[in-house]
Amino acid sequence: MRKKIADRVRDGELLVSDGAWGTFLQQKGLKPGECPELWCLTRRADVLDIARRYIAAGADMIETNSFGGTRFKLDFFGLAGRALEINTAAAAISREAAGPDRHVIASVGPTGKMLLMGDVTEQELTDAFAEQARGLEAGGADAACIETMSAIDEACLAIKAVKANSRLEVICTFTFERNANGAYRTMMGVSPADMAAACLDAGANIIGTNCGNGIQRMVEIVREIRQAAPKAPILVHANAGMPVNVNGTDTFPDTPADMADQTPALVKAGAQIIGGCCGATPEHIAAIARAIREL
Repeated sequence: MRKKIADRVRDGELLVSDGAWGTFLQQKGLKPGECPELWCLTRRADVLDIARRYIAAGADMIETNSFGGTRFKLDFFGLAGRALEINTAAAAISREAAGPDRHVIASVGPTGKMLLMGDVTEQELTDAFAEQARGLEAGGADAACIETMSAIDEACLAIKAVKANSRLEVICTFTFERNANGAYRTMMGVSPADMAAACLDAGANIIGTNCGNGIQRMVEIVREIRQAAPKAPILVHANAGMPVNVNGTDTFPDTPADMADQTPALVKAGAQIIGGCCGATPEHIAAIARAIREL
């Protein structure tokens, strides 16, 4: 039986997570306006190849192709009624790639609905996250990685729904941007300290940050999280630098060597699980893995 991820961290291990999925899917032919999650059913081999590439690169854990897997996101493609099927398939693919020893941390993204605007109820959000969690657990996931969050109310409902409807560990990460005053906040005004307190209170086992920043800025964010939560396991999925527009296309400038060179500073700041987000390839993850082994 696999040891809990949070327990491994508390025992002093530094762990490696995976990298970007969306860019990888696009390279394999995902077209604008196409549902990425449906590929778990229609292009299974391509999704499995992505997961296997990250495992081969040295990741201790792998996400799933289920970021937009709630019924709300799938409804845009007329697939709301297949949420359970799609999430189960997504987790099963990553479980096959991970084998018996690596962890599957299933991706759960925002619904796109805002409680503040009254376009969804708390019960509707809870039901959607609960359905996704049941599917991901049935497919073999070890944890739910509730990621790219910006609103505390939605994130906490997701955490509680996963906890109440599955045995999955819960990871919750928010996306922060640096404002004109140099402070880090989400688009809803949430600070790293606010996130840490709320998510841990809701029952998250692991907290952290993903997307929006390269490792250099993630170091500053992690320091704030660690100060607010001295004992909590912290996960970071950093972009491969800040995007630069080249001929109309966003590119990410940090090379694998760049991310590896910055990894020790991220660990020193308090991160214990490190992977990549936008722009991070299997080569980036392999470089991070080598840097962590050296530490």
